[in-house]
Amino acid sequence: MDHSNMDHSGMGHGGMGHGGMGHGGMGHDDGGMHDMCSMNMLFTWDTTNLCIVFRQWHVRSTVSLVFSLLAVILLAVGYEALRALSRRYEGALAKHVQSLPRQNQEKADQRTHIIKAVLYALQNFYAFMLMLIFMTYNGWVMVAVTLGAFIGYVAFGQKTSATKENACH
Repeated sequence: MDHSNMDHSGMGHGGMGHGGMGHGGMGHDDGGMHDMCSMNMLFTWDTTNLCIVFRQWHVRSTVSLVFSLLAVILLAVGYEALRALSRRYEGALAKHVQSLPRQNQEKADQRTHIIKAVLYALQNFYAFMLMLIFMTYNGWVMVAVTLGAFIGYVAFGQKTSATKENACH
């Protein structure tokens, strides 16, 4: 597919033209294109100008890479914690509704359905954000997401099937 006629000015490519030269020339003191987020669409282990989901989450050093990878691991662990919390809360709600008199169960069922819908939406948002993090196509970030999922499952998934039911992460 030929992309030569597309306007890439707003895509964070630093105005790169053919041959790797920026339109504004080289030698800017403000970091210029050397401090732009790289947008890889192929698998890489390179962390030069790695941005994770947001332009503000820009990895510029080994220290920021280590902290970023730890943050990604914690985010993935947090997702598994949210799933476990949601399952536990859903079980407690079901027991509570069944303990109510028959005429109050229908109204309580409607209320609990809304709460479960909120938890479901949060889980989906969280899973899609992890998918976007994974889609940096950076091997280190992919390993961090996977490691976080492993740790989260070990910590929170004792009563959960190992079969993944959510395909977006």
